[in-house]
Amino acid sequence: MAPIALVTGTSTGIGLSTAVLLAKQGFEVVATLRDSTRAEALKARAASEGVRLHVRTLDVSSDASVQACVKDVLQAHGRIDVLVNNAGAGYLATMEQTTEEALRRTMEVNFFGVWRVTQAVFPAMREQGSGRIISVSSIGGLIGQPFNDAYCAAKFAVEGFMEALAPVAAKLGVHVSLVEPGPVNTEFVNNVLASGNGTQGHGPDAYRAMLGTYLERSAKVFADGGQKPDDIARIIIEAATAQAPHLRYITSDAMRAFFALKSQDPTGDALRTQMGARLA
Repeated sequence: MAPIALVTGTSTGIGLSTAVLLAKQGFEVVATLRDSTRAEALKARAASEGVRLHVRTLDVSSDASVQACVKDVLQAHGRIDVLVNNAGAGYLATMEQTTEEALRRTMEVNFFGVWRVTQAVFPAMREQGSGRIISVSSIGGLIGQPFNDAYCAAKFAVEGFMEALAPVAAKLGVHVSLVEPGPVNTEFVNNVLASGNGTQGHGPDAYRAMLGTYLERSAKVFADGGQKPDDIARIIIEAATAQAPHLRYITSDAMRAFFALKSQDPTGDALRTQMGARLA
């Protein structure tokens, strides 16, 4: 029997690539997305790769939607072997420009959505004594990025949740992994950088030069060194299939070196200086 994989946020980017490549690896894939009218690209890619997907609606910000989808999957397939928490939403703004509504929305999708789906799936994995929970985090879940205050807060929360869950889950036969990309060229990222999210409108003049520099340099970093969604999907597949998967998968040498700057300096001073230089 083919293992069952449930993937969230599959309309574009990493989620779309992950659903298709898991199916090519022999998984029975339930590809979920918040808006079922946005499944055209997913279905087209699956058709071009010659694989079948079970496409379902799942809104990670809705308890009812999550519970209904997980119940349906368990009724249809009897088990869930792999959960890929991929659904997310970026938000770029100065702290002063971030409204409470925007903060709550960012936390809802990026953190509470991961908590909600994991909590719904976990009992079945515990009862079957096996499973993989793979959450797509970000280098922004390990290192705070300027003007990404809300997004990084949510991703740091995901990191803490998964790190705390991992040893307990392992005792129950369930492996927990975090996948932490740096720059990835996706529609998701391009929309955030192009729109500036909450930076539009009348913000304090004190931020204007720093924000302009940050956006310009960020666009260059993505253009010069951004990974492709398929690159990240292959790492997710490694976490889904390895005999002894790691807790943490930082997805590129450049990001591993970046994280080393933080891990090797307990004071945080070197990192603060380097990040500050990106705003000058």
